Amino acid sequence: MSYEEIKKQEMLWAEKVVSDLNNSTDKYVVYKTSRPITDIRHMLRTSTELYGDNVAFRQRFEKNEPYREITYKEAFETVNALGTALTNIGLKGKRIAVIGENCYQWATSYLAVICGTGVVVPLDKELSAMELKQLVIEAEVSAVMFTKKYREIFKEMKTSGDTDIEILVDLTGDDEEEGIFKWSNLVAEGRMLLDGGDRSFVEAEIIADEMSELLFTSGTTGIAKGVMLSHKNICFDLMIAPTILNVNTWDIFFSVLPIHHTYEGTCGFLMPLYKGASIAYCEGLKYIVKNLAEVSPTMFLGVPALFETLYKTIMRNVRKQGKEGLVKKVMSVNKVTRKIGLDLNKLLLKDILKVFGGRMRVLISGGAAIDPAILQFFNDLGFIAVQGYGLSECAPMGALNPDNPKYMRNSSVGHILPGMQVKIVDKDEDGIGEICLKGDNVMLGYYKNPEETARTVRDGWFYTGDQGYVDEEDFIYITGRKKNVIIASNGKNVFPEELEYYLSLSPFIAESMVWGAEDERSGDIVIVAAIRPETDDIREVLGDEKADDPETVKELLWKEVDKVNEQMPMFKKIKKIVVRNEEFEKNTSKKIKRFAEANKKMQ
Repeated sequence: MSYEEIKKQEMLWAEKVVSDLNNSTDKYVVYKTSRPITDIRHMLRTSTELYGDNVAFRQRFEKNEPYREITYKEAFETVNALGTALTNIGLKGKRIAVIGENCYQWATSYLAVICGTGVVVPLDKELSAMELKQLVIEAEVSAVMFTKKYREIFKEMKTSGDTDIEILVDLTGDDEEEGIFKWSNLVAEGRMLLDGGDRSFVEAEIIADEMSELLFTSGTTGIAKGVMLSHKNICFDLMIAPTILNVNTWDIFFSVLPIHHTYEGTCGFLMPLYKGASIAYCEGLKYIVKNLAEVSPTMFLGVPALFETLYKTIMRNVRKQGKEGLVKKVMSVNKVTRKIGLDLNKLLLKDILKVFGGRMRVLISGGAAIDPAILQFFNDLGFIAVQGYGLSECAPMGALNPDNPKYMRNSSVGHILPGMQVKIVDKDEDGIGEICLKGDNVMLGYYKNPEETARTVRDGWFYTGDQGYVDEEDFIYITGRKKNVIIASNGKNVFPEELEYYLSLSPFIAESMVWGAEDERSGDIVIVAAIRPETDDIREVLGDEKADDPETVKELLWKEVDKVNEQMPMFKKIKKIVVRNEEFEKNTSKKIKRFAEANKKMQ
């Protein structure tokens, strides 16, 4: 089949996806404005045609300058120039890694690779030099594009001769030396090549169902798996997701999560570009509040820990001012007055709303379970606050809560996305089993790991490893991870995530990890909880002197644990607690490593 025929087939597929969305009778499929796209370059080109003068990126390039705005036309020109230059220096068809802080240079480098140069390999900037080297070798990377901070690591890696690295590109540095190209110089060279008639990149052949991205999961077991994604996988997500939660051309996405993860990569980077919206880059976690005020974004994608921190900070300040009762009363009354057009929150809770920049519209939580009460708090403030569900292997989207308050369910991770299917296998007596997803976004497989691919992808169904159930309207509820299940002495399943969730509701518990341990005397399995205290709230209640006494703190925490135990059957009750003052060992997604022995250390 010729390339032209392949692209026609791909367009027929994309048009059918959109047609099915437009003809959907699912009441949760509300926004029927998706357009057919076959690959990421096609997406970027059509977005530029539709939204050319819209702002695509907002970034502070220098500390002392304001946020600079870059239009779709300017970004598309940069991508074409950079892609042409990369092709010209011999990287056609190669594996090219991108690593560094979230920035315009990272984004355009990713696009320049995936839109016609080779296979993009986003790397986790939190990994050690040794771990990065292992992934570079595993992925057979020929070039690395990095922000200045990582220059020496990859320079040394290339010099060692242990990898296939031929070319290095510094995205933000000012110096160019032998073997290290400067990003801005490549863009300039690419523009000259384009002006001279070089069409090698802009007319490169892209096959939508071939591997175009290789990314490594950061699991809690310490074993990274290479997930192979295609243009088709990603484009399917881009077309189906905004039918449940609307994205406008005037929306500004606040980019704070690491861009190499598929959650931020697809939802916070490629999605706004598909819909004609804008991306504003946060300068770092300590600048969140400052940057929110500067760019006044409307969309904020985060993980539960981020929203929980914001919630706790807001409530701590409110309590210090003695206004907790007033705030709750205003939010309660506002539920009624808002229906008649009177928003009391904007009048009386201006200081809280100002924290989010003044124009915030949507907060989306993903990556882990979040306390539904925290989502409800933000909804009561006047935002659309929802959670979604996804995995790298689904590029990553699987489910999302609707943006209509009438339909959203805070305790669910969301409604299955249109065009996808969900089923539960190996159900127990409560109807809980393994969640399986099917759709055109399911990965091609695990890189160099056919055994694991065959185990997790069967007949097009991806076996997620998550345990849960689905209600009659295809809303998904997660109870825990299959591999984390504790088998109690009576043979019953105990999901540690359930107990951790209830513990997290205590203001005195910052985070916890629950596991099953064998009792030395009885040989039975007992439930153990390692708890890191929320020291600020404990000091408020106990005072400094008692808060510094380990036994007093442990006594307080036992009272909180007992409140949870009262709600649980005997086999689920927590029998031992470990109080830890240091952080848990975590992966780069900030999830606790369940199998790290240091996290189970009995103190």
